[in-house]
Amino acid sequence: MKKTFIITMSFICAVLLFTGAAHAQDNQKLAQSGMKFMNAILDARTASMGEAVTALDGNSAFLFSNPASVARQENLFNGAAGSMTWIADIKYLYGAATIAPFGGDYGVIGVTALSVNYGDFIETIKGDNADGFYELGTFRPYAFSFGLSYAKALNDKLSLGGSVKYARMSLGASVVAVDKNNSYTRQDNVRGVMAFDFGLLYRTGYKSLNFAMSVKNFSQEIKFEKENFQLPLTFRIGLAFNAVDLMENLDKDMHSFILSVDAVHYRDYPEQLSLGGEYTFMNTFSLRAGYNYPADERSYTVGVGVKRSYENYGLGVDYAYTPFGIFDSVHRITLNFSL
Repeated sequence: MKKTFIITMSFICAVLLFTGAAHAQDNQKLAQSGMKFMNAILDARTASMGEAVTALDGNSAFLFSNPASVARQENLFNGAAGSMTWIADIKYLYGAATIAPFGGDYGVIGVTALSVNYGDFIETIKGDNADGFYELGTFRPYAFSFGLSYAKALNDKLSLGGSVKYARMSLGASVVAVDKNNSYTRQDNVRGVMAFDFGLLYRTGYKSLNFAMSVKNFSQEIKFEKENFQLPLTFRIGLAFNAVDLMENLDKDMHSFILSVDAVHYRDYPEQLSLGGEYTFMNTFSLRAGYNYPADERSYTVGVGVKRSYENYGLGVDYAYTPFGIFDSVHRITLNFSL
């Protein structure tokens, strides 16, 4: 109980610090990172709980949030895949898989992959015609990443995890010179970088209360032309608790009501507080909701999930809906499989 009290108070102090700093830094933390696709929330369950999943045990899709969350995987194999159409019609495809050989005695190994299609753009160059430019055709920027993860439960309370990732982004080939014969000299605008994620998840011992921390997208600086930048580094501290533990009249095998909260520190925009809730009936049907504060165009998310366990395998599908203000709403779908 003493340890739980210390952890809880530390978390509350962190929440107050982060939310208080959010207003003071509104005009200071702008455009300080690149390759923003590395910070996208992909998994439908994660999104529908307002991204407040740092302190939850999860499936392979949780490798994108906190690699320590897969350390207690009970199945030999788990796989997840999904898609998302982001604002401005940016399309994401992603997948993750984990394997726990020898019953997880030697840890859990995971892999992740992410692909981003930004669509087609018209390439132009300055010209002396009436329009002031010439069209040179179309180009298609793209980005991708893949990673390798490892997680291990050190004892019945503490789990650790880490990921090493390679991220690559192409902005297409641009014209840098035109000779007297109107021949173009082009330059490829492609950059790649290694990045790292770290996480821990701690079971406090007080009922189902979990405490967790994660660091995402730690990398060196890279450069496009004249500007140096780093990946969108993100720190999270989270708590999660199954409220059914406090309700003596409810059957825990029939009902689950998880409440979670994350305090989030970003490199390039103000700190946020993320809140999430998930009600599950008969370990099969789930209703979820989340809220982020402060936020400009998006604030709340909702979602549903269905999963079924059979003799040798399990199947599941999750959906999340995020209204995005002046932009189109974002829909996420994630499929899960385990054996």
